[in-house]
Amino acid sequence: MTDLHSKYPAISDLRDAAYRRIPRFAWEYLDSATGTEATKQRNRAALDRIGLVPSILHGEIEVDLSVNLLGREVPLPFGVAPVGMSGLMWPDAEGHIARAAAKAGIPYTLSTVASQSPEDLAPHLGAEAWFQMYPPRDEDVRRDMLARARSAGFHTLVLTVDVPVASRRERQTRSGLTQPPRLTPRLLAQVAACPAWALGMARRGMPRMRGLDKYTAKTATALSSTQHAGYLLRTSPDWDYVKWLRDAWEGSFVIKGVLRIEDAAKLENLGVDALWVSNHAGRQFDAAPAAIDVLPGMRKASKLPLIFDSGIEGGLDILRAIASGADFVMLGRAFHFALAALGPTGLDHLIDLLKKDLEANMGQLGARSLANLPPTLRFD
Repeated sequence: MTDLHSKYPAISDLRDAAYRRIPRFAWEYLDSATGTEATKQRNRAALDRIGLVPSILHGEIEVDLSVNLLGREVPLPFGVAPVGMSGLMWPDAEGHIARAAAKAGIPYTLSTVASQSPEDLAPHLGAEAWFQMYPPRDEDVRRDMLARARSAGFHTLVLTVDVPVASRRERQTRSGLTQPPRLTPRLLAQVAACPAWALGMARRGMPRMRGLDKYTAKTATALSSTQHAGYLLRTSPDWDYVKWLRDAWEGSFVIKGVLRIEDAAKLENLGVDALWVSNHAGRQFDAAPAAIDVLPGMRKASKLPLIFDSGIEGGLDILRAIASGADFVMLGRAFHFALAALGPTGLDHLIDLLKKDLEANMGQLGARSLANLPPTLRFD
């Protein structure tokens, strides 16, 4: 890992390398937000405003990065957020990332609209396997999807509630990407410039949402450029839908995409096990608040575990989130940058990079554990 740390010491270095290794349409899908991308920029700016005061004269300390999440011991305070169509960014992306997460003992979250199915991933899952659901309208499909996830070995269900409709994602649309992906002459020219990506795709075939094949095989597929097969099945959930899922799912149940403080108590009363504070990394709504700005109020409003994503770019950001009230942090884009940049080796490097970054910054803070982080201050 030493040579990789010299060449790729930060997520930004992996991002730059990924940009050079994958076709432009795949890059735009991964890196883009929606609108003018103001929410994406707001996430970064808000994280940079959060300060932590260094502490001195603690002597040598041994840092403990472990956390207890949903009653389970996890060795690191971060995991893998769901990313739809991961396989578009790199061949067998879901498999590679699931295996790396299992090796590290951290949560891996498979998206409903991944390019591999729960059954595909079953042999590669570790102890921390999470399944993210976009809510199917049909109850039979819903029950079947839950049964498949449970049989494959997923113990935590994540319901994403901040995608009631497709966002516009103008950068993604301009790239020429269609749903399902079709290699037009324009896209083929981009593929030709990325031989490693092209060779991998030639071996595996262009990705599709394999987990949905069972339900969409006989369904019409007239969709916009930012929609996909999942929109043929899904509904916009309501409070009764959450209650139904809580009753139907036997494991831990997480609601992803919570930004309004007043929703916390309602979700807690419905038996939800954790809240996932997120603005979908700016990909859904361009007037949303920075997700990190919501955390302190959410922490005061709820005793439930708080999971966080949106804008995380390193170990210091993870500490900023935890010091602001999060119990755990998820990253999505970063794992795909790492995989696209360096292949499977990049995933191990990213996990080690984040671990070392956490340890270095906690040393500056004199914090032996994540529970010992100092209060935040703001640079306004």
